[in-house]
Parts: sequence; structure tokens; C-alpha cells
Amino acid sequence: MSHRTVIHPPGRFNLPNWGEVWAAREIFFRFGQKEILLRYRQTAVGVAWVFVQPLVAAGVFTIVFGGIAQLPSGGVPYFIFAFAGQMAWSLFNNIVNRGAGSLVANLALVQKVFFPRIIVPLSVLTSILLDFAVSFGLFVVLLFVFGINPGWPILLLPIWVLMTVLLAMGIGLAASSWMVKYRDVQYFLPWFMQILMYASPIAYSMEAVDDVGLQWLFNLNPITWLMEAYRWSLLGQAAPEAWQVIALAVAALVSISWGILVFQRTERLFADII
Repeated sequence: MSHRTVIHPPGRFNLPNWGEVWAAREIFFRFGQKEILLRYRQTAVGVAWVFVQPLVAAGVFTIVFGGIAQLPSGGVPYFIFAFAGQMAWSLFNNIVNRGAGSLVANLALVQKVFFPRIIVPLSVLTSILLDFAVSFGLFVVLLFVFGINPGWPILLLPIWVLMTVLLAMGIGLAASSWMVKYRDVQYFLPWFMQILMYASPIAYSMEAVDDVGLQWLFNLNPITWLMEAYRWSLLGQAAPEAWQVIALAVAALVSISWGILVFQRTERLFADII
């Protein structure tokens, strides 16, 4: 008896068919493998970029913010303080930017082969989480070098990583669907993310913000909640306030839900556009 596959167009607000997504998991892994290979193919130093980028960024932040501006770092050496912030920010930033450009980068496959399109932006997580794992390994070495013991809160790190993934992927999913129709997104998004980085306590601490009386404004920024949570787990600094943890969880769930709904609604137009 032959089997037929019936393809139904997504509705305006319906969720993805997770059964189809699971059935296409091999495609997910293939896309992820492609992401990893293309990222380091034809590069002179290969995977060493994963070490070089956060080290250089932390070094620059240490010179500018720790040396020249003399900003506080919560009682830990500024270099590892900046490294922790940069490592967390890179995870968020890479998911947003690479997720946003994933559909446009794979238009040839999207045009010719049917599979759940949501797999394409989701697949960027494989290489990004691998980069984060390598950076975290280097961070552990730095903890020993600087003699810092973050204590038991480091066990909560997977929760903050999950929150980061949900928060960033929601934005990445929405942006990837918009970029298919509006290529302006590929110019606006990196600019916006750069502004957001300097408007968030990544290279500096909330102590510095307190000095200028803008704490209320920074507390409206979900990236602030993330940074406070990461520095608690990675550096043993003060725990985030309970409301920040709750707000972060809510923001992450709202972001991923919104991103999926936007992607699903826009996916109906992909065939007409591409």
C-alpha cells in the first residue's frame, strides 16, 4: 500500500508541525554540519578564531573601560569580567544575526526542496553552541589563572544559556522571515545589535550605571537581566534580583513564541517571494 504525503499551507497563527520538524531532523543536522564547515573552511587559523575573538574583545574592553575609564568590575580582574560579558553577548548576538541571515543564505535549497523552513534558522544553533562551549572551556582556564571560584551558581549556567537561546532565537526567526522580503533587515539588524551592545552592561557593570543615575533605564533592558545572571554564575558576583529572573523567563518565552508565530505567518508568502 503506497503512502502519500499531503502538504498543507500553514495558517495565519498556527504553530509548526513539530512532527514534520522531528521527521526532518537529519536535514537539521546537515545544515548544522554545513554551518560548522563553512565557518572555518579556508581560514588561516581555523577554530582558533573561537579563542582569538573573545580574548581580543576582552582585551580592548579592559584597556578602554577598565584602564582609561577606570570603571568598576565588581571586585574581579577586569579582563575576566569583560571576557564573561563578551562570551554571553556573543552567544546572543550570533544567534540573532546568523539566524536572521540563514534563509537568504540558503535560498537555493529553500526554493527547490520541501522541508519545514523553520529548520534553517534553528540549525545555526549547532555551530554557535559549539563556539560557546569552546569559549567556556577557555573561560574555565581563566578562572584558575585568576584564582576565582564562582561557587555553586555555576550549575545554573545551562538555564541562562537556555534563556539566551530562546530570547535570541525569537528575534532571529522573525528577522529571518522578514529578510526574505525586506533586504534592508540585513543592514539594520547589525547596526541595531551594535547599539544594543553599548547600551547594555556588557563591557561595564551596573555599578558604573548607578553613578550616572540611569539604573531604572537599564533595568528595562532584558540584556541587563541576562548579564546579571551570567556574572552571578560565572564570577560569583551578586545574585540578580528575583524579579529580574522572572522577567527574563517571561521575556524568553514571549520572544520565542512571537518569533515562531511571525515566521509561520510570513512563511506563507515565501513561495511568492522566492
